[in-house]
Amino acid sequence: MAKAVISTIGRDRPGIVNDLSEAVSRLHLSIEDSRMAVLGGEFAVLMSVSGDAAALRELDRQLAELARAADFAYLFRPTEARSAAPSLPCQVRVVAMDHPGIVHGVAKFFSSRGINIRDLETETEHAAHTGTPIFNLSLTVEVPAGIRIGQLRAEFENYCDDEGLDGTLASV
Repeated sequence: MAKAVISTIGRDRPGIVNDLSEAVSRLHLSIEDSRMAVLGGEFAVLMSVSGDAAALRELDRQLAELARAADFAYLFRPTEARSAAPSLPCQVRVVAMDHPGIVHGVAKFFSSRGINIRDLETETEHAAHTGTPIFNLSLTVEVPAGIRIGQLRAEFENYCDDEGLDGTLASV
């Protein structure tokens, strides 16, 4: 079974998910994983599709036509199943007054320890009474065997204290 990852972005409008999923379905392909979100005035899609290799090539061709007609950008990339070392998933949450560098700092904390980020979401909202921008970060990390979760949690809490962040790390 062949696999591909597709990324699209275009002006948000009703019917985008329908158009993309119809193209996939028509070719008897399967959407295995996907993330879709409105970001600003754009709608972004990231999906993993699997099925017959010839059907995937045809999907790439059809997406090029659809992208021109519907005015969106897309990237089609053949891929393979991911092989990963044994790890323990952990959920990380960070809340702070918004300022530049939060994502970079948290990413650096984990990458410097050889810990992979599997999933990451951010959102900025405004505090109810003051209107202060509040930054929310949620990620899932894959902690390799051999790293003690209790020690990692303590190091992460110290990092958050030093950076003025409210952060938690918990096993899933």
